[in-house]
Amino acid sequence: MTGRIIETHDDVAEGAAHLAAVCPRMAQAYAQTGALPLRRSEDGFTRLLSAIVSQQVSVASANAIWGRVEAAGYADPQTIRAVSDDDLRSVGLSRQKARYARALAEAEIDYAALRDAPDDEVIATLTEVSGIGVWTAEIYAMFSLGRADVFAPGDLALQEAARILYDLPERPKPRAFREMSLAWSPWRSVAARLLWAYYRVAKDREGIR
Repeated sequence: MTGRIIETHDDVAEGAAHLAAVCPRMAQAYAQTGALPLRRSEDGFTRLLSAIVSQQVSVASANAIWGRVEAAGYADPQTIRAVSDDDLRSVGLSRQKARYARALAEAEIDYAALRDAPDDEVIATLTEVSGIGVWTAEIYAMFSLGRADVFAPGDLALQEAARILYDLPERPKPRAFREMSLAWSPWRSVAARLLWAYYRVAKDREGIR
């Protein structure tokens, strides 16, 4: 079972209203952020390649590199397989990310089948590909597949937003943060949207591309 799928702004608003009703801190954050973004995107190879580009760099850097990747026409698996590592590095991919891009291009992922797969199966399938970790798979499940109850506890911006909002002594570690997120089920991906939006308010910078 895939559970609830987020398709529209109304879905996000429904989830945000639920979170505000069950948690005063979430209500406080929502009052500061206002309406949350939908953040739905296409699924498939290009979206996962974009997520790989975004790993461990700032939002601004990720946007700049992805712009060069698209301008060079390197956003499809056939082209990635055909070009050299030097070509990939010329648009800003590190040696490691160039290797990850090739691994993704050579993986035989059935993207259409993932749309109907359970969340844990989506994560397991994607993380079999070199360079796709749990964070990348979770982001894909949230935004490309619209899963309403997926969270990304390893995300540093989410950790920092939670630290500030809940007055924690330090950023929650991923395992503890995942446990904490269970209180926001079945709208954990909306909780993530809310925390990213709150991060932008609290830190005056974007936490997610």
